Amino acid sequence: MLSAITSENSQKLNVIPSHTEPLTFDNCDHSKDPIVGCALEGIANMVAGIKDVSIVIHSPQGCASTVAAGYDNHEVDFTKRKVGCTRLFESDIVMGASEKLKGLIKEADQSFKAKVMFVVGTCAADIIGEDIQGLCNSIQPEINAKLVPLLAGGFRGNAYDGLEMGLEALLPFIQKRQKRRGGKKPRIVNIIAPQANVNPTWWADLQWVTQMLKSLRIKVQTVISHGTSFEELEKAGNATANILLSHDVGYKFARKMQETHNIPLILDDIPLPIGVQNTTRWLKALAAHFKIDEKRVEPLINEGENRVVETLRKRALMIIPRYRNCRIAVSADGTMGIGLVRMLFEELEMIPEVLLFRSGMRESRSILERELQSMGISPRVVFSADGYQIKQALADVDTDAVIGSAWEKYMAEELGIKIAFDVFSPTNRETYLDRPYFGYEGMINMMEVVANDWERAFRSKHIHWT
Repeated sequence: MLSAITSENSQKLNVIPSHTEPLTFDNCDHSKDPIVGCALEGIANMVAGIKDVSIVIHSPQGCASTVAAGYDNHEVDFTKRKVGCTRLFESDIVMGASEKLKGLIKEADQSFKAKVMFVVGTCAADIIGEDIQGLCNSIQPEINAKLVPLLAGGFRGNAYDGLEMGLEALLPFIQKRQKRRGGKKPRIVNIIAPQANVNPTWWADLQWVTQMLKSLRIKVQTVISHGTSFEELEKAGNATANILLSHDVGYKFARKMQETHNIPLILDDIPLPIGVQNTTRWLKALAAHFKIDEKRVEPLINEGENRVVETLRKRALMIIPRYRNCRIAVSADGTMGIGLVRMLFEELEMIPEVLLFRSGMRESRSILERELQSMGISPRVVFSADGYQIKQALADVDTDAVIGSAWEKYMAEELGIKIAFDVFSPTNRETYLDRPYFGYEGMINMMEVVANDWERAFRSKHIHWT
């Protein structure tokens, strides 16, 4: 069912082989205009969500800005960041910098007084051949903080790989669940990887999920990770279920949690709550797992569905027909992209022509496959797409509109595609209020962006006032 766009090296691009005539990408033996950052970005994004830790980066000073971006993503104030950088120079690369790293670890330990210190190696450390694991082991008796070595050079993967590395580094700190006496299993969940999301205000998605859980009397034990204390991380083993808020990362971590702590991953075989139907399905599946009476969840569903219908009926009655049979390209991550397809196709009556995913989505492709089969559609699909491939796909596939980020909006304008929706990160929109894309409210929030961009696309740019 997935009709894939392929390159000269399909294994490298990690696409699904096509039984139809594919689009091809010429001169694509290497990535052009990569969209996804390096592993350091992903590790920083995960570690920055833990409050009581410090980070020492063994790198030139430029890598410090990548770590700073991780803290920016969590909106952590500068005064609360505990980051040190060895600031490697050319002479350090030539002569070695082990002593420099040891000195910074000791200084950071005395200054930050953190319970745990992540010692992160970058590309420069890889080039030198720095034995960060051995160095941390040798110096550990002199350091109060628990040292955790991490190798995050860009040679080791992209930002999604880095998020996986960050999760793996947190796993050993999760304590085993204390044995409970017999009786009803408590409703306690961990929320995993909420930041692996292209919503510019992804923390609003996290808040929506937390509110829904609270409404159903399900306790959130630990968020891994956003604003998480180290004590909360240690107690994550007390949960009775894990909920992954990403279709791009976290499956490996969740499987290990199930093996080591006997905590099952739930809701992992359906799209995330994006659009009306997916939100209803997600809430019903959540209630079914915890054996919650349908009468408890029905008011949430009815209230949400009624809000969407009433809002669109009053304010968008003339807008919805615009989208019918509009051929659209979707450029997003798996987290948003999988759920978005049903919303666009069945709820707005658009026709998804091409799906461009930033990640490889190895574990979640089966969800996408089932969704497309159930809807009876066969869009072209690209995984691990870079900027060059996205632009080529938009040029080669006949579409009326593009939904994506500011990048895709610029590409669309250059290619003569009149309509482009700037919905995802990075966005040019000024965002003052946190707005979820998950849930019923999330659909309305996305519809507002889409409707405004549609209007702007048809406004004249050539009016001459006299």
